[in-house]
Amino acid sequence: MPQFCRHNRLVQNCPICSREQSVELRPLVSSSTPRVAEPRERAPRAPSRREPRRASAAAGVTVRRLRNTVDDGYRSPLLPGVKSSEEAARLGSELAFSATRLGILSEDPPGLYAEVAEGSGDIEERTWLAFLIAYLALLETEAPFSAISAVRTSWHSGELPDLDGVATGPRSAHDPDRGTRTIDAYRAWAARAGSQAAAFAGEGAWSPERRFARVFERLALPGLHRDARFELLVSLGTLGVYELRPDSLQLGGSDQVTVAAKRALGIGDPLLLGRRANELVAACGIPLAALDLAFYNWESAERATGGLGAAVEADPALIDAIESALGI
Repeated sequence: MPQFCRHNRLVQNCPICSREQSVELRPLVSSSTPRVAEPRERAPRAPSRREPRRASAAAGVTVRRLRNTVDDGYRSPLLPGVKSSEEAARLGSELAFSATRLGILSEDPPGLYAEVAEGSGDIEERTWLAFLIAYLALLETEAPFSAISAVRTSWHSGELPDLDGVATGPRSAHDPDRGTRTIDAYRAWAARAGSQAAAFAGEGAWSPERRFARVFERLALPGLHRDARFELLVSLGTLGVYELRPDSLQLGGSDQVTVAAKRALGIGDPLLLGRRANELVAACGIPLAALDLAFYNWESAERATGGLGAAVEADPALIDAIESALGI
């Protein structure tokens, strides 16, 4: 039978009594449960399967360069967020250029825009061409319409354009990884309305501003970002295809136009942003739609000419009027 010592232990387990009674001390078997005072040693960390995804995501991050302009005392109630006369002058130049572009599109549209504006053409084909221009965006080369001309198809044929390796402009919504899924979604959207014309026209009682806002909302298709939707509706309205006119920049998210508007107008609230944008264009004597391309170019620090080419300059009289309004 087991014998217990005066220490209330088994004799063979007691280091004192086992020596006194010449009993061999039995080795203790330690528990597999880690002691609190001695934390379990961690095994080497296996490589995470998610690490490559993080690396690839980081590679796709767009890095914006910080501006090194200095606050030189410039202040304007129209641009409360701008503290540099250099920045204000550059924004004024982009406002004038964007407004000049809209005037050219309205009076003498270049390239494929002329085909969209041709009133005797089939409205479905004209609308489809305008969509391709806005979706792929115009190149900043001597032949800005060349890539679209190479891949365009007929709407009535139902044939999708071959976008494999297609060149795209700076404001393009096309993602090569998506293939033609955005175009498929657009065709399905038009089919639900019966035709493109019906989808863009909406209800006859709508004002041009109401029509712009409703169609912009309905065009929130997979892969068709804000810039492409806004440019599509502005071009269709300016070229006279449909009665469309924005009364809002449809800001939201982290796109360059929204970022630039918040920075220039010194506010993030959508309601106040809209109010200040309208005050700005009213003082400068330009349409609200001109803010879209102007803000984009101002934020990117590189001018996208939207099919006009680098040789086209803004109207000098318009530049003077805008600079006067901005107090430059």
